[in-house]
Amino acid sequence: MRYRWYGLGDLNAFFGLMLDNVVNLVILAGILIHVFGFPEDIVYGRMFPGTALGVMFGDLVYTWLAFRLAAKTGRDDVTAMPLGLDSPSTIGMAFAVLGPAFLVAKQGGMSPDEAGMHAWYVGMATMVLMGGLKLVLAFFGPLVQRLVPAAGLLGSLAGIGVALLGTLQLGELLHEPIVGFAALGVMWYSLVSRIKLPFKTPEVLASVLVGTVLFYALAAAGLAHTPVDLSSVGLRLGFPMPTLGFVSGMSEAVGTYLTVAVPFAALTVVGGINVTESARLAGDDYDTREILLTEAFATLIAGVCGGVSQSTPYIGQPAYKAMGGKAAYTLATGLFVGLGGMLGYIPLLAQVLPKAALIPILLFVGADITEQSFHAVPRRHAMAVVFAMLPNIAQLGLILLTQANPALAGAAVTQAIEGMSPDFVSTAGVMVMMAHGFILTGMLWGGALAYLADRKAGPAVITMLTCSGLTLFGIIHSVDPSGGVYLPWAAPDPRVWEWAAGYAIIALTFLGLSRTPEFREPAPG
Repeated sequence: MRYRWYGLGDLNAFFGLMLDNVVNLVILAGILIHVFGFPEDIVYGRMFPGTALGVMFGDLVYTWLAFRLAAKTGRDDVTAMPLGLDSPSTIGMAFAVLGPAFLVAKQGGMSPDEAGMHAWYVGMATMVLMGGLKLVLAFFGPLVQRLVPAAGLLGSLAGIGVALLGTLQLGELLHEPIVGFAALGVMWYSLVSRIKLPFKTPEVLASVLVGTVLFYALAAAGLAHTPVDLSSVGLRLGFPMPTLGFVSGMSEAVGTYLTVAVPFAALTVVGGINVTESARLAGDDYDTREILLTEAFATLIAGVCGGVSQSTPYIGQPAYKAMGGKAAYTLATGLFVGLGGMLGYIPLLAQVLPKAALIPILLFVGADITEQSFHAVPRRHAMAVVFAMLPNIAQLGLILLTQANPALAGAAVTQAIEGMSPDFVSTAGVMVMMAHGFILTGMLWGGALAYLADRKAGPAVITMLTCSGLTLFGIIHSVDPSGGVYLPWAAPDPRVWEWAAGYAIIALTFLGLSRTPEFREPAPG
């Protein structure tokens, strides 16, 4: 049997997978450059090449695994696993790691270029941390899946979908309402209602084209709200080279951003397990550990070579299979994205494509993640998913506080709210604490409530005591305005003891009430 590794269906699959990756890179650049003021040369010339290299490595390995599976099974309809940039952690890295590290460095007296390099080192270090964690978790992925209920893992991810991929991006879309709504209308029509477009046009491609054409038509008529300046548009060459720059950012990455690295690594590992299972049900029985190790090495390679966004296997393998995709689409995507980050045509797209035409894709990704989070858990865990989402809303508030004045970060946010009304100061201060470690907080909250819904008092109590202990050291709810960790007796605010005591009280409440006859009643379905 000769494996027919390419076909017409690969074209649609390629556009879908490729545009998902390009959109993530474009949004990443937009956040860093236009929200935080990063120097373009650092974003396009140093961050993009390594990030794109990770995608190329992963997709090429997945292409090879498809050939190997076809040879092993004697089937010619094998579809490769898709790999690309993880949307939630791309946005999370921009708003929770790279942006704050850049602003804090500027406050410390660094020039924009120096602060940009410092933030890049911290981002690389965080990537290396995530890659190392994923490498270890690849051997213990099923154990993580058993220990942490899906409601915690998926609920935290759903919160990112609602807050950072949804609400925050919707605000950006409405800066150009005509363009944004037109592109969003195509996405709603085709992807939400699942109605195919004429001539089997790829939905994502159609949405981007409609929005882009409309934007430049409005700009030509002087009706666009976003200024168009194409004078500096051009190819930005950059080649990913291994560097030890991440070493200088490692202490800050561990001390401040470990609470971002750990949950994102765990989420993609568990997601990789689920994706591999969905591919198996669709007919392609890949080895789970090989899929996980590939994404771990792709993240490590990207981090060591300057990348700042982790890659992950995408959940759409059965959908790409239904399109008729084989192995050509992952091969083409890997080469297009990898070479585009080096030869500069993806930075060119980042400068030319309007954000309002791209944001509907992120809105759909966020909505899809949230929908799956509720469908993938038992009905009795739905409330746990909701509570796991809430800490993300606090992070959204912190981002908006920072956006109010791009010069603000860390301690400056606290200073900025001190002159406002007492009620606002109190609420904003609590929201800042809640935002610190928001992903891990959501996972723990959702996990504890899922355990409780299953009448498992012991794990629920242990989870709440874990929250109490993590709070004491600032790993979650840090009272350090910059989100750093500390020893409990050296905490800069005594509220750390109150928050830790609150969690301990919840643990005692769970423990005490679990001794009652009512607790032993069967859990509802």
